[in-house]
Amino acid sequence: MGSFIGKRLLAVIPIFLFATLLTFLLIHLSPVDPAEVYLTAAHIHPTEELLEQKRQEFGLDQPLLVQYTQSLMKMCRLDFGTSYVSNEPVWNEIVLRMPATLQLAFSSIVLAVIISIPIGFLAAIYKNSVFDHLSRVLAYFGASIPQFWLGYLLIFFFSVKLDLLPVQGRGSFAHLVLPSISLALGLIAIYSRLLRTGVLEQLQEPYVLYARTRGIKEKVILGKHVLKIAISPMLTGLGMNLGKLLAGTIIVEEVFSWPGFGRYFIEAIFNRDIPVIQAYVLISACLFIVCNLIVDLLQMALDPRISWKGRTDQ
Repeated sequence: MGSFIGKRLLAVIPIFLFATLLTFLLIHLSPVDPAEVYLTAAHIHPTEELLEQKRQEFGLDQPLLVQYTQSLMKMCRLDFGTSYVSNEPVWNEIVLRMPATLQLAFSSIVLAVIISIPIGFLAAIYKNSVFDHLSRVLAYFGASIPQFWLGYLLIFFFSVKLDLLPVQGRGSFAHLVLPSISLALGLIAIYSRLLRTGVLEQLQEPYVLYARTRGIKEKVILGKHVLKIAISPMLTGLGMNLGKLLAGTIIVEEVFSWPGFGRYFIEAIFNRDIPVIQAYVLISACLFIVCNLIVDLLQMALDPRISWKGRTDQ
């Protein structure tokens, strides 16, 4: 287990370096001049003298390798610079907004898991039944409807027509309901079908037939053995989507005016706030890496054969 974790942690380093290098190159290949953007955001007329002064202050007159090295060292200290708009440290701004995104991400994940596991499991057990067909319709609907459109539909019915839930903002539990449903529906469609497929595949395995011939109860076979293995693909999808949600549920946060990390990124794009954009890309990459690492460890805990397979591949 220690070697498995060590390999995964070592794999994080080149991925992080590649993400930082790619972000750095994209920012510097952009035709936007950071010095000009900073002065414009500060409502200062960008004269040539001021532009040159700001380029020296930002270190833009240094060779690219020197700039990248300095930028990498600052990022390792969680120093992402100062926002051009608020003139506050970017990391402080992110810390203020990340709890809102964490709250929305985890609530939608929990809602999706709670609903998709029984739907996918029962759809596989009662294959081709009415429940299975209804779950398939729900999956098609959830996978095809755009999140922003679903969000506006929910606002129209539950906020405008029925006046049951607030339209936008963050505060009470009621503010969390509609954006969580908007995010969770698409996840439910994916997870329920993944779990259904996994359960059906496991039911064809020889160990299930062997367990039944030994007289083991069907509930024990399905709950303790089949579900434990069939849930592995769902965990993989969970890791990918959790990283995406933690990086910022951009569309839903914008629709519901949710003061999170994703909405902050949208505002930075419109304002051409380069330090914020750079910080968002790098933090998103790190979140994806960490979430995938956690999922790998969970899968290894559920199925120890993964770690043994990694040893034999060596």
